[in-house]
Amino acid sequence: MMNFKNVEVVKKANIYSDGKVTSRTVITEEGEKKTLGVMLPGMYSFNAQAPEKIDIMQGSCNVRLNGAGIWNEYKAGQSFKVPANTKFEIEVQELLDYICNYG
Repeated sequence: MMNFKNVEVVKKANIYSDGKVTSRTVITEEGEKKTLGVMLPGMYSFNAQAPEKIDIMQGSCNVRLNGAGIWNEYKAGQSFKVPANTKFEIEVQELLDYICNYG
C-alpha cells in the first residue's frame, strides 16, 4: 500500500469527459505534484504539458502516444511515461485507479 504523509490537498477536483475522469491534486512536503484519480471505461485523449509518469493502481488500459499506430497495455502494478508536450490516448476497459506523477 502506498501512503503519502504531510501533503497539501487541493480542494477543487479535476473533472474531465463529463465526469468520467476525476482526480485530486496533492502536493508533497518536498513540493512534488501528483494527482490521484479514477477513470471509468471509455476512450480519452489528453495533452501532457510536463513529463508524466502514470502508476496503475487498479484496472487496465491501452495507451497510444502521439497517434502512433501502436497501443500498449498496462495493468495494475505497472506504470507508463508520457514525455512533455505529448498527446496521448487512453482506452480504459474497467475502472482505472491511477496516480499521475509530474515532472
